[in-house]
Amino acid sequence: MYKDDFENGRIDGNEAEDVYSKPVRAGKRTYFFDVKSTRGQKDYYLTITESKRRNNPDGSFSFDKHKIFLYKEDFEKFSDGLAEVVEYIKNNFFGGEIPHREFVEEVKEKDF
Repeated sequence: MYKDDFENGRIDGNEAEDVYSKPVRAGKRTYFFDVKSTRGQKDYYLTITESKRRNNPDGSFSFDKHKIFLYKEDFEKFSDGLAEVVEYIKNNFFGGEIPHREFVEEVKEKDF
């Protein structure tokens, strides 16, 4: 975050109001797409958070989180850039398609 973001009312610390949230689970990671409003609901912005569970040596766990703030004036350029890079990866490394992960649900037999 930058000082001018606070001064221009784009972000106001803990006073930002959550408007909408979309979690996306992807393997060991969860991505959160959160729409937030600025102070006085003058404007809206998007936060993208990557959350990954980390197992600690003592058996406990914690979450590593990384966050990106995306403002409305950057939506189109961000979206175009992301689409271009995904298309490049698909075409140059995976023959036009990105392989999907397969999740295998572990089934344990019960003793009857």
